Amino acid sequence: MRVISKRTLQEFWGTHPEAISPLTGWYTEAIKASWQSPQDIKSQYKTASFLRDNRVVFNMGGNKYRLVVKINYPYSTVYIRFVGIHAEYDKINAEEV
Repeated sequence: MRVISKRTLQEFWGTHPEAISPLTGWYTEAIKASWQSPQDIKSQYKTASFLRDNRVVFNMGGNKYRLVVKINYPYSTVYIRFVGIHAEYDKINAEEV
């Protein structure tokens, strides 16, 4: 998969260095993946939540962080829409970010 953009992750872990490991792990797995459907993701990430418009919420770092992405399956592209701590996630609408 092509992930847009790693910079979003880097900016987040600049202020949350404990997030480096889980986010780089996810990024490494995502760029190697060939997700064709939500089922492909669910088999790899059991706690992932699926929203409308091909959005996926990943629980990261023992549920400390949330990563919201939008996936264009035909083009194998993952767009990072939000990364934040759990409390920040509670304040957004994950279907609109």
